Amino acid sequence: MNREEAVEFSKKYLADILSFFEVNVEVEANLNEDTIELSVPSTESNSLLIGRNAETLRSMQLILNTALRSKEADVARVNIDIADYKKQRAEKIATQAREWIEQVRETGDSKVVSLNAADRRIVHGVASEYSDIKTFSEGEGRDRKIVIAQQSS
Repeated sequence: MNREEAVEFSKKYLADILSFFEVNVEVEANLNEDTIELSVPSTESNSLLIGRNAETLRSMQLILNTALRSKEADVARVNIDIADYKKQRAEKIATQAREWIEQVRETGDSKVVSLNAADRRIVHGVASEYSDIKTFSEGEGRDRKIVIAQQSS
């Protein structure tokens, strides 16, 4: 399955999943490098579709990623955002990351935070804007944490 087919397949597959929840909306799809970005507009079912701690949202993403891999698609990474939930969360995490970085700068002590992979990526990205700060992840699986520290001279 080529890239364009993978985008169309993903759009239809997600629309089918949403119809299971009795949500019939137009899913927007874009290809951003090697990730298919799917956007679902706000509905009365946002909380149901996102789920507690975004578990439902992540589960839909996992199902779609698995379906694409089984079809041997050229693009097998999907990012689903419902009612801009992820965009707003990313902004919130980025703001928090800047606060953590300022704490590290003031105290000189490293900051260790438990975050999921997507949130860790956001913190790594924010930290890359600071020449005196470094970040790295440590641990395995669900116990993986991000460490924010001062750059050694």
